[in-house]
Amino acid sequence: MSNQSPFGRRGSAQLTVPRGDVLGEYDTYAEAQKVVDKLAKADFAVKGLAIVGSDLSTVERITGRLSYGRAALAGAGSGAWLGLFVGLVLFLFSPVPEISFILAPALIGAGFGMTFGIASYAINRRRRDFSSTHQVLAGSYRIIIDPNQTARARQVLAGSTWPPVDAAPAAPVVSTPPSSPAEPAVPTGAPATPEDGSPKP
Repeated sequence: MSNQSPFGRRGSAQLTVPRGDVLGEYDTYAEAQKVVDKLAKADFAVKGLAIVGSDLSTVERITGRLSYGRAALAGAGSGAWLGLFVGLVLFLFSPVPEISFILAPALIGAGFGMTFGIASYAINRRRRDFSSTHQVLAGSYRIIIDPNQTARARQVLAGSTWPPVDAAPAAPVVSTPPSSPAEPAVPTGAPATPEDGSPKP
């Protein structure tokens, strides 16, 4: 979730639902992400694209039943990570670095985390006696695109080149002049007649 910036108009513009052509609609976010990745690899300007999820649902998946042991283990793990981070900072900025600067904060963090986890479970065990994870899922995901880029994006997804290559020009048609009517052939061996029609002697 993005926060609105009080110093510009960009923050308020991001709070509106994108408008444009629907390039495609997909069942999962991974499918929509693959389409955007394919466009990006084809040097397409993906800055104006948006993936919009519809029919949002909150899904809580139960991972198991809580107990004092689970609560202590989870608290110790989170506390150890925090102590390890503090120990690394001390190790890097210490004039004489020693390995104890890492191990001691990690152990102390694990101890505090375990104590906090057990205390938190003891307080909330009557209201919540199980562990779970929360997810916000959408029923469908649409890719919204600028109408001026729709044709190019579809060409890229179809595997065609852009700009489209024109077809090869057709062969030129050579026009032949109309032939003159053929003169009647004179049979071989026939006597030729003069122009006045009298037989030749």
